[in-house]
Parts: sequence; structure tokens; C-alpha cells
Amino acid sequence: MNIVSIGSRTQKISLRFRNALLLGCTALVALSPTVLLGQEAANAGTTTPLEPIVLQGVGIGLDVANDSKSIVAKDTTGGGRMATPILDTPASVSVITSKEIQERAAESVEQVLQYTSGVTTDFYGSDDRFDYFKIRGFDALMYRDGLVIGRPFGGLREEPFAFERVEVLKGANSAGFGVSDPGGAVNYVTKRPRSERFGEVYATGGSFDHGETGLDFGDNITADDTLSYRITGKFKRSDEEYDYSRDDENFIMGGLTWRPGDDTSLSVVFDHLDRDGVPGSGGHPVGTDFSRDRFFGEPDFNYRDINRNTVSVFLDHDFGDGLTFSSNARYSRSRSNFGYAYISSTPTDGSTIADRAFFANDGSDKQFIVDAHVQYDASIENLASRTLLGVEYNTYNTDSANFWGAAPGIDWTNPVYTGAPASVPIFANTRDDQKTRGIYLQEELTLFDRVIATVGLRNDWLDLDETDKLSGSTSTGDFSEFTKRLGLTYKITDELAAYASYAESVAPPQVGTDPETGKQYEVGIKYQPTDFPAIFTAAVYDLTKENITVTDPATFLQSSIGKVRHRGIDLEAKAEITNNISVIGAYSYIDSNIVENGTGGNEGNRLALVPAHFASAWATYTLDGNGTRGDMTFGVGSRYTGSYYFSDANTSKSKANVVFDASFTYNIQENTTFQVNVSNIFDEKHVAYGGFGADFYNPGRAIYASLRQTW
Repeated sequence: MNIVSIGSRTQKISLRFRNALLLGCTALVALSPTVLLGQEAANAGTTTPLEPIVLQGVGIGLDVANDSKSIVAKDTTGGGRMATPILDTPASVSVITSKEIQERAAESVEQVLQYTSGVTTDFYGSDDRFDYFKIRGFDALMYRDGLVIGRPFGGLREEPFAFERVEVLKGANSAGFGVSDPGGAVNYVTKRPRSERFGEVYATGGSFDHGETGLDFGDNITADDTLSYRITGKFKRSDEEYDYSRDDENFIMGGLTWRPGDDTSLSVVFDHLDRDGVPGSGGHPVGTDFSRDRFFGEPDFNYRDINRNTVSVFLDHDFGDGLTFSSNARYSRSRSNFGYAYISSTPTDGSTIADRAFFANDGSDKQFIVDAHVQYDASIENLASRTLLGVEYNTYNTDSANFWGAAPGIDWTNPVYTGAPASVPIFANTRDDQKTRGIYLQEELTLFDRVIATVGLRNDWLDLDETDKLSGSTSTGDFSEFTKRLGLTYKITDELAAYASYAESVAPPQVGTDPETGKQYEVGIKYQPTDFPAIFTAAVYDLTKENITVTDPATFLQSSIGKVRHRGIDLEAKAEITNNISVIGAYSYIDSNIVENGTGGNEGNRLALVPAHFASAWATYTLDGNGTRGDMTFGVGSRYTGSYYFSDANTSKSKANVVFDASFTYNIQENTTFQVNVSNIFDEKHVAYGGFGADFYNPGRAIYASLRQTW
């Protein structure tokens, strides 16, 4: 906040600032910006023509220009496809901007999300195959620019440096983005060219022989700003914290944006992601306390390779008079595989030789998805309306072969590695072809600039084909699923809003089972002061997931009969209190209850991997330079995770834990900074996942230093 000292105005602004901060805190305790209208009514009873919207190639209405400068976002597409102020969105939405990602030096999606309310991460410890996160205790789906990617478990680990921001929608909402899991959605917003010259380059080194360099720059190609480019890249060579590890990455992305006029923007972005790593150390024998660097896998067999190419196209056009058109399309092809030797059981008879198993996967997929929609904005007298009508088409083809077999045991007191096996027995080899067509309608009505009613309706048609390559049999499934979302927001003041909503979800089904469905009721309050950048939110929800797919342990046949209910509270605050102080705080509570379980015996238990309480806090303080030295920014954070059960049977569980992080940034000169980040400062160690054959520890302490130049 800039305080301008003009007479008594300084005192007035300071008083408003203190009142704003107090009201924000009060809003959180009570529950323990600009809308794209394009017009105003000039005369009562008449409709006003709209001013044209100047398109900058980042999506109509969504302002990401400030994401690299502030941890506080004002608007979001996370609640639906219409860019909407967070204050006006009748749902819990968090936005992690690129500034926050850089400030915390988040290297993975899990690290990006770990200071967000309602989100739990890293519950599989040192198993590094995928990004692991849940929202409100349930699985969630990933999206990129509003187009579905898939589930994080089993998917590719995304590169955060590719994105302007990460939006998190909590709870059911298939009416917004299509078939999805009830936990919520994580939407990545791709970096696109800007109509200005900018850039940065950095180099990072640190723990585990970590070496990394990155670049992100762009400019106008033509003098009239009609054609712009952007190039983003990250190249890393590193190990992990365990022996025989590897964590290498090559990422490159290039984009072009063409603006033939103020009313049209066309962007094409290509990116290539190549990862070469090791999926984990194989776990540690249950009940032991070895150093994290001990490796009980197989050095010649543990591997994880990823290669993906993606082309994205974005088209925006403003027809004038309130009518706009937007279309996103993406084509991607990827190939991934992993081999994993791990401890499958720990003996209890005094022996020190643990059983192991080989597990491997070889997969490839390709996807083409396109969404197109028109939006019409109008206002008359004291009523404003935004209407969105769209269609989506998605075709997804994947081949996946799974291999599993016994591996030689290993003496954990004197490990002797036996090498990679000549072959591992195949137990599944399938091809899945999925075609989805969807049509949706979203309506937002604003009355007297105070009452906002939102309605979302969507129907998806899914055609599924699954071919078992081992038996030659093919199974099919056809589904038609209708979902809706209803929301009501009342703006008590221009800064304070209360809302209530009802939302439904339908998860992508498997052949032979019914889709998993979700229903959520939510009420909440949001406060966004005008005197300084901040957003305070509080929500109470009741979320039920039904038709959960369970597997009969005797026949291994799947059926849809489970039901789980989560009721909880999410509190979150993000604020740049002054030019020198910023804070992020989050707390969540989940009351988890397995209502029905087809395999029996678990009714009344908590769902696995869902803590009752989890909280986090991150704060930074900038000490201004004095002429002889530059600004220094100190950051410190803590993450608390309550205990959670490792299985639905609730027989064993983790211990509650607190992990601390820190950062330090020094401005060497105006555009040059030196930054140090430390995660898990005190090297706190606990079992993040276990209770079966092996234990998996949480990540240990890591220290990284970066030198960054911007222009």
C-alpha cells in the first residue's frame, strides 16, 4: 500500500487500513475486481451499448498481468469459464500466483499447493512417481486453461514454471468444467505472449547436486504490437535425497500471439516436457528408522521416464455490443514408463530380510480437446446479466501395460543388489478410447450491484471402449450425465460478501461401473478490502461422494456401492498488509465418515489419508535498502498436518507433524536478486505413508540458492 502524505489524508488512509484489516480477521473468526459487464445503464429503462474490450491474448476478462507482482489475485476462472471477481464467486477458490510460486521456490505442483486451505499433499512420502494431492479429502482433477488433463495419480508431473497462476476450486463442480471428481479442480493457466518487452533468466543450485537454469522472455515482433512472442524454458540436472536417484528435466515452451485488431487475439503455444528420474527409494522396512538416503529398490531397475509434446490454441473475439467468443483447443501426445522395485513386506519373525516386488508400467496416450463458447453481457436499469453458452469435445486414447512379479529379498542390514530382471510378468494390457461431448449454460444475474445469482447447467455424453489386449475382449459403455450448480451471493458492502451454493459432480467412469457422483452444500463469507491487496475467505461445507467404486477382495470384481460424507471448514487469508509485509494463512477441518462400504466392515470409519485438521502460514518481511545495500526480504512458513489413517480399515495411522520453511532474498541491484530457500528447516522426519509392507518418509531438508536477472 502506498500512503500519500497530503495534509490529513495520510491519517485517513491509515485508519481505513486498520479498519479493513480488523474486518478481514473478523470475517474469518465469524465462521471458526472488476466484473466483466462492459457497460452501465446510462438511462433508466434503456440498454446501453458496450465499449469494445481490448484483447491481450490471455483470455477475455482474466487479468494475469499482476500475477508476477502480487500474491493476491482479484479474479478467477476457477469457478467456471467466465472470468469473475473472487469476491463475487459463490464457491471457495484459491489462486496461487506466479509471484507466490517464485517466492516459495515451488518446484512441483505439490509444493505449489501445500499452503492452500482444503488441500493435502505429499501423503505418499518418497514415492515420487506422481503429484499427490486431495481437495477436501477427495480426489480432484487437473485442468489446463479450462481443458481437462486428468487425475494427478497416474498422470504426469506438471511443470509449474509454465504457468501464470494455479487456480484451485474446492468441492464438486462438474457444471463448470465437465466430468470431474468431487474433491474439486486445479486449473493451470498457461503463460502466453504479452504486448510488451519483458524477461528473466535464473540459475539455481543446492541440495542433492541440484543444478538448474530457466528463462522466460518475450517481446513484440511488429512495431504495431500485432504480433508477439514468448519463450519459456527450464533445464535441470539433479538427484533426489536417496541413493541411486535421478531427477532430470528438459522443458521448453514457445508461443506466438497475433492481434489483427483490438477485438481479436489468436495465440498458439507449443511445449515439450522431458523428465528422466527414479520413482522412489523402494520404501523402508516397517518400524525401522533409517536415514532417508538409504535405497532398498534396485539401482538397475528403478526408473521413471516422461516425454510429452503439446500444442495449444487460444482464440478470442469481441463482436461488440456485449457479445464475445472464446475457444481453446489442445492436442498432446505423451509416452511414460516406470520401473519400481520396492519392499512388499517386512518380516515379523526377527529376520532382517524384507520381501520385495517388481512393478512396472509402459504407457502412451494422445488427446484432442476443444472448447468453444459465446458470452453475452447486458444491463438494464438495476439488472446486469452475463450469459455463457458453450460446447466441448474431447477424445482421449491411451495404451497401458502393467507388469508385476516377485523380486529377490534384501537384507536391510547389509543390502546386496541383484540387478534388473530379464523380464517381469505382465498382468494387464489395455487400450482405452474415450470420447466426450458436452454442452453447457452458465447464467449470472446481478441486481442492484448487491445480489448475484448464478446458475450452471451441463450435460456430458461419454462413449467408452476398453480393449483387453491379453484376452482380446472389448467392453463398452455409454453415459449421459446432467449436472447443475446454483449459487447466491449477497454483497453486504463493496468489500464484504456472503454466499451459499449447491453443486454436483460426476467423475469419469470406468467401463462396467457407474460414474461416481458428488453433491455439495456450501455457505461462506469473503472480504476483499480496497485499501490494500488482500482476500479473506471462510466456508462451511457438506460434501458427499456416492457410487464409489470398490473391489471385492475375493473376486476382484468392481462395483459401485460406496458412500463417503465429508463436512468441514476452510479458512484462508492472503494479504499484502504493507509494502513490506505479506502473509498467507490457511486452516481446514474435515469430519470424514464412510457411510457405506460394499466390502463391509468400514462403515463409520474415516476415509484413508484424510487428516481432521491441517493448517499453514507463510509470512514475508522486506527490510528496505539504505543506499549502500539493497532490499532484503525474509520469509518463514510452517505447515501442520494432523494424523490420518493409512487405510479405510483405520488400523494404523500417521503422527501429527509440523514442518517449517524459510526464504531470504537480496536485491543486489534493481533487476538482479539472490534468493535462498530452505524447505523443512529442522529436517523433521515422520512416516507419511505406511502400515503395509514398507514405510515412506516425508521429504527431508533441502536448501537451494538462485540468482535471477529480470528486464
